[in-house]
Amino acid sequence: MQTVIITQILRYAPKWQTQFRCVSYIQGQEPEPKIREYFYFIDHQGMLFLDDSKMKNFTSCFKEKKFLKFFFSRLKVNDSDRYREFPYISLCGRERNFVRCDDYPIVFTHVIDDHTLSYNHAGNLLTVMFEPDKVCMLPESGRVYHPAPEKVGSIGLVRSKLAIEFSKYFVFEKGEGEPPTHFRWCNKVYVTDNKWYNKVKQR
Repeated sequence: MQTVIITQILRYAPKWQTQFRCVSYIQGQEPEPKIREYFYFIDHQGMLFLDDSKMKNFTSCFKEKKFLKFFFSRLKVNDSDRYREFPYISLCGRERNFVRCDDYPIVFTHVIDDHTLSYNHAGNLLTVMFEPDKVCMLPESGRVYHPAPEKVGSIGLVRSKLAIEFSKYFVFEKGEGEPPTHFRWCNKVYVTDNKWYNKVKQR
């Protein structure tokens, strides 16, 4: 029996709170006949690991793009009554894959042809339309966000390497202590709209 201490950030509390919880599981456990359960972790770079991996780096993450597409295309908010410490779940046939993450499970990693964002290292197998006016940077953390599929919470993190690239195109008419007011992209200047982000956070 594996016991894991989870640091959980409660995003919807009045103030961000950190909780420590002990969760017991066995990878591949069978809580009922022909049903197996596995547990995963997604870091802030969008890499997918087994949750109990002691070393979480590029050598130990899942890299096979077809598997990543299969896994992430089935990912959704965990609305089951099991392992709520894992906020997301990917149902793959008879497998229940419970997922927790460093920030958000969808992490945008690359821009494809200026109009498409790729996420979680699956190349062109996992993409959304890039909306330059929806790029949201939070000055207090420096993290950058972009809309993600609704079933996984509607917010996706932009990984740090791509966020640094985006930072060259931000315009701060209200000063750098406030969110960017404009975003320059492909010879156009977009007025940034953070209302979508605030709306999701208020749910």
